[in-house]
Amino acid sequence: MRHRLVVVTLLVAYFSLAFNTLETSAYSDWTGLYARVDKVILEPNSSSPERIQIWGAFAFASKEDRYSYDSPQRGYLYFSCKPGKEEVCRKEWADLQAIAGTGQVIGFGDRFQPRPRLRQAKDKPGDPDEYPLNFGLVKMGNRSSDYPPIRALKSLPKERN
Repeated sequence: MRHRLVVVTLLVAYFSLAFNTLETSAYSDWTGLYARVDKVILEPNSSSPERIQIWGAFAFASKEDRYSYDSPQRGYLYFSCKPGKEEVCRKEWADLQAIAGTGQVIGFGDRFQPRPRLRQAKDKPGDPDEYPLNFGLVKMGNRSSDYPPIRALKSLPKERN
């Protein structure tokens, strides 16, 4: 019995040390962009939306380095849904609407899909990008606050309206 306890203790210690020494400063991230959403506008209405404007700050996956993200930029993204995928889009859009204005950082899209166009407030909505259905929305809690794109988004001052 004592021998079994010693073996189990050594195995737990070994695996604990192995997990604690993993390098986490640079790792491949498939997420297309991280966002801190300020507001969401559904078009033409919220009961049956066909397009979405997502206003906030966005850190896009770097085109040059698969291990990094560009500095956050403010503006809005404008999307329509791929035909036949409206139900899935509307569910994700409802989630986006629920987190808008909370300061919560989310990730979505795929770094290997076309990058959506970031529009400025002065730009009129037109020619929407296709909404990137991929892994769904990934909410970043406090556990991810040490990851550079999330830390950068969380440290931005709130937008004054």
